[in-house]
Amino acid sequence: MNAHDNEMKMDDTDMAAMADGNMSGMDMHSMSGMDMDEMDMDGMPGMDDPGMKYMGNLKQKFWVSLGLMLIVVALAPLMGLSVNIGGLHLPITFPGSQWVLLIAATALFLYGGLPFIRGGIAEIRAHQPGMMALIGLGITVAYVYSVYAFVANNLLTGHAHLMNFFWELSTLIVIMLLGHWVEMNAVMKAGDATASLGQMLPDTVHMVHDGQVMDMPLADVQVGSQLRVLAGESIPADGQIDDGSTSINEALVSGESAPVSKTVGDQVTGGTVNGDGTITMTVTAVGDDGFIGQIGHMVSDAQQQKSRAENIASRVAGWLFYIALIVGLLTVAVWSPINGFGPALMMGVTVLIIACPHALGLALPLVIVRATGMSAKRGLLVRNRNAYEATSKAHYVMFDKTGTLTTGHFTVNAVQPLVDDMTANELLADFAALEQSSTHPFATGVMSAAKAQDVTVPAATDVQTIQGAGLQGTVDGHKLLIVNAKYLDEHDVDYAHNQVQQLAAAGNTVSLLVVDGQVQGMIAAGDVARPEAASAIKGLKAAGLVPVMLTGDNQQTADAVAQTLGIDDVHAELMPADKAQLIADYQQRGGVLMVGDGINDAPSLAGADVGIAIGAGTDVAIDAADVVLVSSKTTDILNFVRLAQATNRKLVQNIWWAAGYNIIAIPLAAGVLAPIGITMPAALGAVVMSLSAVIVAVNAMTLHAPHLE
Repeated sequence: MNAHDNEMKMDDTDMAAMADGNMSGMDMHSMSGMDMDEMDMDGMPGMDDPGMKYMGNLKQKFWVSLGLMLIVVALAPLMGLSVNIGGLHLPITFPGSQWVLLIAATALFLYGGLPFIRGGIAEIRAHQPGMMALIGLGITVAYVYSVYAFVANNLLTGHAHLMNFFWELSTLIVIMLLGHWVEMNAVMKAGDATASLGQMLPDTVHMVHDGQVMDMPLADVQVGSQLRVLAGESIPADGQIDDGSTSINEALVSGESAPVSKTVGDQVTGGTVNGDGTITMTVTAVGDDGFIGQIGHMVSDAQQQKSRAENIASRVAGWLFYIALIVGLLTVAVWSPINGFGPALMMGVTVLIIACPHALGLALPLVIVRATGMSAKRGLLVRNRNAYEATSKAHYVMFDKTGTLTTGHFTVNAVQPLVDDMTANELLADFAALEQSSTHPFATGVMSAAKAQDVTVPAATDVQTIQGAGLQGTVDGHKLLIVNAKYLDEHDVDYAHNQVQQLAAAGNTVSLLVVDGQVQGMIAAGDVARPEAASAIKGLKAAGLVPVMLTGDNQQTADAVAQTLGIDDVHAELMPADKAQLIADYQQRGGVLMVGDGINDAPSLAGADVGIAIGAGTDVAIDAADVVLVSSKTTDILNFVRLAQATNRKLVQNIWWAAGYNIIAIPLAAGVLAPIGITMPAALGAVVMSLSAVIVAVNAMTLHAPHLE
């Protein structure tokens, strides 16, 4: 990334090292070693304010404008001054040099400056004047007055020589383009969350018509269409089951990977994954009316709302816009009767140009470049330039549970034989015999436990699914069933009720082994908290943030995890719309960070002041987020908060250095102290502006990462 490679660029090896194994097989939208020079400003999170869409290709615009600027600064005096550099006299003069200056300055104004003017007009129309409006005002006044000075000096006679501002015009345009360019390179390109959502649905479906099954494009599906869904396939649309029974992974809806049993009459959701049964369903909603479409609308609406957020530099620029305009007009009005219109106009123009300091265009970009480089080296990929400021002001941090605070994988937490002649390893072996061919999260946990205990797993035959209950099969001539407590209750089979309830209360899924009709043991497995999560929560509390858990899981399980981690505020059994509404409710009380990894988190990630996605999460969540944690460690959330707080302090310092001098410079340029002989000559104003730009650059480089976990 040009001059900032050492701080920012991350090649494939860096990414792999930071991922700690969690990013295998995931391209992270080509985040590694990205070259963003050719990218347009559209779609950049935090950069799609009313004026940014006019910027176009910043790399090309900057280099062309820089070439034109070199011509202008060689031919135009700096605030009317002449200088000698190593024997080179500036400005360079020759017959027709002023015409060359006018042509180069006009080309620069129209090519490099016009986007700022169009952006400024858009900001004013949106009643949100900011950086674009201030820059547009400054360069327009400088150009118009300079053309007036050119005409008066070269085409009219009998006039005193007038100073032009072509030098200031050209350098201001190029510096502002440079600021936008380096800032764009510092943040990640926005992903398209709605496009990723569309990938959750199959391209073709098995449509049932007059008893025949035909493969048809998804686009042909309408409300009332009858579809057949085979084992392992994605549900193509929202609908109701007409025939068959199955278990469905509804992580898309709830964020929980434990399959949900479905049978005739039950509703199914498009994008969820069918288990091991085959079903026939009737479609009840398609397109924007379906669950996927509704999620897409919520994400899009939330992102548009967030794009209207202003950063501190834009707010300061907005204030300066009004101050400069009002003071500039008052200066001309007050001094015209005293000194004449010409000198008064010169003073008014000086006010407007001084109010648009070069350093203000660099104050935020230089700090952002420094901060994003430091973040990237630590596995914190920032995609929204406003994320640092918003994070530093946040009061709440909302967590999805599964995959964020917990590992997202089933782990065996208890192996309990219920008969005297069976050991824990023998019980685990019998479970593994039936579960070894299953892809259920519970089965994955059992097989991992068996491998860890070096258990010899016997062969099983005639393994079949018991819909909504478990598995059955034969091992060494014995009939084995692995079922849930509900199945045993329905078949009047006695088992250890109290032990099952205790394990379930701790957030476990409990399955029991039945051998030849007798319950012989049970295994409890469930999601477990990430080992670093408790310390991260403690650190966030110390940083002044209030942790809140949001989950689609049941209240009992959510409370158990929250108690372990030290979270007092818990909301369970939530749908995606419920999470998004809670985000909005909490935003009424203070700034909100949202941390998640699933599709069901996408609307909340987009709607929060700052959305933070776990790197091992879904593409949809990552596309909707402002920050991506590559390593997926919960402590990285605390690291980002600390870095954001340090970054925002540096941003505020730079804004003061960039614009604070206007508190003195604007009144002096307006002649407030002229009666006592104190004024702000245009040349002195230029020196002060240049000095503030140097201070801003040096101050940005003093940003250092705080202590990280």
